[in-house]
Amino acid sequence: MSTVRQALTALGRETAGRSMMDLAAELYPIPRSLTGDGVRETLDRIARRIPLQVHELPTGTPVLDWTVPREWNPREAWIRDPSGRRVVDFADHNLHLVGYSAPVHRRLPLNELRPHLHSLPEQPGLIPYRTSYYEETWGFCLPHRLLESLPDGEYEVFIDASLEDGSMTWGECLLPGSSAEEVLVSAHVCHPQLANDNLSGIAVAVHLAEALAAVPDRRYSYRFLFAPGGIGAIAWLARNRDRLDSFRHGLIAANLGDGGAFHYKRSRRGDHEIDRAVAAALAGLGEDLVTEDFFPFGYDERQYCSPGFDLPVGVLTRTPWGRYPEYHTSADDLSFIGAEALAGSLAAYLATAAALEEGPGASESPPAVAEGGRKSAGGRRYRNLEPFGEPQLGRRGLYGGLGGAGRKEFEIAMLWVLNQSDGEHSLDDIAERSGLPFERISEAAEALREAGLLGRKGEPE
Repeated sequence: MSTVRQALTALGRETAGRSMMDLAAELYPIPRSLTGDGVRETLDRIARRIPLQVHELPTGTPVLDWTVPREWNPREAWIRDPSGRRVVDFADHNLHLVGYSAPVHRRLPLNELRPHLHSLPEQPGLIPYRTSYYEETWGFCLPHRLLESLPDGEYEVFIDASLEDGSMTWGECLLPGSSAEEVLVSAHVCHPQLANDNLSGIAVAVHLAEALAAVPDRRYSYRFLFAPGGIGAIAWLARNRDRLDSFRHGLIAANLGDGGAFHYKRSRRGDHEIDRAVAAALAGLGEDLVTEDFFPFGYDERQYCSPGFDLPVGVLTRTPWGRYPEYHTSADDLSFIGAEALAGSLAAYLATAAALEEGPGASESPPAVAEGGRKSAGGRRYRNLEPFGEPQLGRRGLYGGLGGAGRKEFEIAMLWVLNQSDGEHSLDDIAERSGLPFERISEAAEALREAGLLGRKGEPE
């Protein structure tokens, strides 16, 4: 039995679960975003547990098709009603302030204020999570019941936040093994006061690193990445393009603290060793596992699994993102996650590491053709002209500015077309695999072609 399996056997679930809950509680109040001091404080606290190399990348640095954004640091934000009472206050909950809101101090009537207020009519007691990273605006989030109760009159709005040149920050922990071949565990650090979607992944990744650090004869090297979602993974890929040949397996860690069954989203190829290792590990633990094929939206797997990289990265979660009513709301608090669920998730990750350590390894021949659904004999075929990472659609006018809400079908269609347009899959193939109407896929392809992101197979770039 490998020492990783011995670590799994020796795992004190109750102690580990309490420790992960303590770490989540410690990090919960910190105001995090894509950039800023909240991310730095989070990484500083992680670095007290595991060795962490922290990187800063200046604003304006090109990373693949993107540019590192300005740094955002919120300090104070509130709304006063006509009586002078603070009805919304960032100090009460981080989600009250739309992420990346620009500074503002003004008085305005309710009818002018309302377009800047965001709520959930279907969940009237909860605060939604909303962001506006790449479109400068400002806004507040509040329970719909409160929004509906606001009286007419003049309101005072105050946001004290800096939005200026600075840097983006991420942290990496590398545990060298006997081989330079790496397993990546990636967790995002940009979500404020969301316990399951954010902190559960961080807590499991930190404790997994602690457990694996105690294993003396690791075969693989293990790299733990704690980075802002989207742009953080894009920046990491851009800075590490020349060493990705050492990359063998990867997992995205998120949504690991709720009471749901385990879910696994396969890599883009669908039959990498990591895909088999997760299934074997969960079966060995006697855990139920729901598996699903890759789709090109969600967390940072959509960057790692973009067609230019096509890295073997899967997503091991409990209830997946967007499939529980607490997702991206104030109900995703510390009471929503539990020590036993976190301990079980850590055991699942350790069992997967053990399966990889004992498996056939990177020397086995990869499949000759990437998995991508049936390939039709005919139909229009395109090539993604920006295949490394997800291209920035917003600056081309193809993407909505306010993040945190559900994706429109057209935006989802564009992501499918970009991910599958490798010259091998026709639009018919993409429509079949995505389950979207062919007309929507064709529309998306035409829009991407007009934006210079897509070329017909056989055309010069």
